[in-house]
Amino acid sequence: QVQLVESGGGLVQPGGSLRLSCAASGRTFSNYAMGWFRQASGKEREFVAAISWTGGSTYYEDSVKGRFTISRDNSKNTVYLQMNSLKPEDTAVYYCAGRPVTPYDRRVFSGGYDYNYWGQGTQVTVSS
Repeated sequence: QVQLVESGGGLVQPGGSLRLSCAASGRTFSNYAMGWFRQASGKEREFVAAISWTGGSTYYEDSVKGRFTISRDNSKNTVYLQMNSLKPEDTAVYYCAGRPVTPYDRRVFSGGYDYNYWGQGTQVTVSS
């Protein structure tokens, strides 16, 4: 299995930027499709962004399109979420998730049930 550890969260003003990182250890990271989810206080967890194991395919939730960018560096076993133009409604705990795939599977996955492994989360607070 793979272990996932998120970092990079914090307090930022509206309009600011943060870059989240998710470091993986254990099994071969490049065999995993990855995703980012978030959960605001009192709300259900929601999908944010996903990336295929090659990095060639990405998919975003509508409210973050054009503001967030997911990327990965398989040589560093890390997936990133660059978040720009942050809004107060982006405040949440952000989780990365991983799903093992075959080398021929270049899909992206947006359902929480699609993923087998989860990190512990990192808090992002957008407030003035």
